[in-house]
Amino acid sequence: MPVLQARRSWRESLAVYARAPVITMLFLGFSAGLPFLLVFSTLSAWLRSAGVEVAAIGFFAWVGMLYSIKFFWAPVVDRVKLPLLTRLLGQRRSWMLLAQAIIAAGLVGLAATPPLGNLGWVAGFALLVAFGSATQDIAIDAFRIESAADDNQAAMASTYIIGYRGGLLAAGAGALYVASALSWHAAYLTMAALVGVGMVAVLVRPEPRRLAAGDRPVLEPRVRAFLRKTRHRPRLWRHLGAWVIGALVCPFTDFFVRHGVKALALLAFVAVFRVSDLAMASMANPLYIDLGFSLATIANVTNVFGIVMSIGGGVLGGLLVVRYGIGRMLVVGALLTMLTNLLFVALALAGDRLPMLVMTIIGDNLANGLASAVFIAFLSSLTSRAYTATQYALFSSLMTLPGKFLSGFGGLVVGAQGYAGFFTLASLLGIPAVLLAIWVSRDLFAASPASGAR
Repeated sequence: MPVLQARRSWRESLAVYARAPVITMLFLGFSAGLPFLLVFSTLSAWLRSAGVEVAAIGFFAWVGMLYSIKFFWAPVVDRVKLPLLTRLLGQRRSWMLLAQAIIAAGLVGLAATPPLGNLGWVAGFALLVAFGSATQDIAIDAFRIESAADDNQAAMASTYIIGYRGGLLAAGAGALYVASALSWHAAYLTMAALVGVGMVAVLVRPEPRRLAAGDRPVLEPRVRAFLRKTRHRPRLWRHLGAWVIGALVCPFTDFFVRHGVKALALLAFVAVFRVSDLAMASMANPLYIDLGFSLATIANVTNVFGIVMSIGGGVLGGLLVVRYGIGRMLVVGALLTMLTNLLFVALALAGDRLPMLVMTIIGDNLANGLASAVFIAFLSSLTSRAYTATQYALFSSLMTLPGKFLSGFGGLVVGAQGYAGFFTLASLLGIPAVLLAIWVSRDLFAASPASGAR
């Protein structure tokens, strides 16, 4: 059961960012962020500029479904050893390197495929990139959790967010710049070359220590019991059943065994923490446009201020978790996420006033960056080091799916209630997250006797 550690000085809190595992996440975050836009908005820009019909381009959004179902193959990443690579690099680094190779191959394939007349091949290569990217996410999350203690996870998450934003900038503005100066072929080849940043990070850093099967005495007997009961069955059938129990059943039962009756409440908290933030996301850009802001203004304010403030919020979140602990900052993050949605209400009522837009973007992205770093640290603390990849993939999918689902109804709510009513409702959706955060802070992160300022 996690506990709040003794409060550290600001100097000690800042020093966490100089640690090698924390710095490593900067480069792995870049590697994770790079492929994302290359199969979404950047690819859409290429397809449209090549003369592909808008209706056909819309179907490419389905490529993103791979990111939401990555928990299906997370057990494979968690347990299956790759020939030669795992022996040389270890479980996490071998899968990261393989995923990066898949991403690079997919990007080279896209670079070599003219869109007109080849949409099937373009879709195939885009799916290959997305599959490699989602697989890399699974391995990176596991690598991060296993590389440092819980009180360093928020700092690692914040540097990961910085790197991720850098990858998004490279794949967005960077790819568009190369395409305009040279060609789309050169742009995607350049992005394929940038995958090397993550590869170098994988090769330079050591493999984190993993719990072996012998370290799971409570759960591994399930596998041994199955093998005893089926000793007269065919060998292949027994091995397959044992693998399924160890890879799929044990990660679930481990979580419920560790947390008992609180497990369902914790899963509910994971599901609702980002509902307020994600539910309003679909209507932010339509609000800016309907208020009369130009596309250039929206791009400059939301991209420049948004990215800088998100990075700042992430760093601040990591720093505050080190100093004050995960529990307290979960409450702060949930409150800020809920309250900053009210800035959009004020913007909707104020109209096309640039200072109000800037204030809204600064507040929203600071809060989201801070809350994201804190929540990643919290999810990491929930994850068993014995089933890291599988459990974290499940948590991260549960974290985003409810909000994304509700976001689809945003247009209907705006049509009925207007923008101010919609963002007010989105803010109210954050109340359960705040209440559950208070419970988690009190029940799961009880203050230790050593707590206190230094």
